[in-house]
Amino acid sequence: MSYYQKKLNMKKTFSLLFIILGITTGFSQEDDRPENTGDNFSLEGALALFKKSNSLEEFEKSLNEQNNNVNNLDLNNDGDIDYITVDDIQDGDAHAIVLSTYINETEKQDIALIGVEKIGTDNAVLQIEGDKDLFAENTVIEPTDTVASETKVNNTDTTEYKTNQASVNVWLWPSVRYIYAPSYVIWHSPWRWRLYPKWWRPWRPIGYTVFYRNCAPHRVYYHRVATRRVLVANRVYAPRRHSSTLVIHNRRGTTVIHENRRGNVRAVKVRNGGVRVRGRGRR
Repeated sequence: MSYYQKKLNMKKTFSLLFIILGITTGFSQEDDRPENTGDNFSLEGALALFKKSNSLEEFEKSLNEQNNNVNNLDLNNDGDIDYITVDDIQDGDAHAIVLSTYINETEKQDIALIGVEKIGTDNAVLQIEGDKDLFAENTVIEPTDTVASETKVNNTDTTEYKTNQASVNVWLWPSVRYIYAPSYVIWHSPWRWRLYPKWWRPWRPIGYTVFYRNCAPHRVYYHRVATRRVLVANRVYAPRRHSSTLVIHNRRGTTVIHENRRGNVRAVKVRNGGVRVRGRGRR
């Protein structure tokens, strides 16, 4: 075999390797999705932002800022991050603070509910729960008293976190004091589909692996719990929940749903995933 033939064969081999590498990379990027669609939204991060916000308007703004590493959702699959709206439903000393996004002009999908209930003169409890369409069933997060202590294991410094699972009094949080102030006016987001604040610039979603790593700081003081403590807020919210009937995202594909005049729905297209059909949601 001549020198030039050997060189040509080497070029073909390298070209084939690059093609295989490109295909493999493409599949890995395509499969870099969470177990549940809602995992592209950090419930722990939302509580961290809520804790330091001085109003619900400020809270909504912080949810929609890229550098806060809370939102990585693109539910309508348009290639841009979805804008998150915040609305409060009040019933006495209970507040149901709803985080949602518009799928199109008429469809709205709830993402999570922050329930806050006052249980004494200077005592309030709070939890956030991911919507069942997007998160695993009963995904409930609450603030937790966590103490970090330094220990030595095999002469190596390590950090252990000791967690107290008892409910945390959130009364001194600025956001909680805000919604219980005598002058408080119930907050409803003024923004709608294609009507967004001038400061907001949507960004492209990132891979779930990177997003999960970026959210790590939020998971230190907020943990999943098995007990739902804010019962009144959940009861007030239930009949007002928004659930989109147009497009349902799951781990391995998209199920397109058509709705007839009677409100019945049927799956008409499935790509690489199971079919999930549900009834009509409130608009």
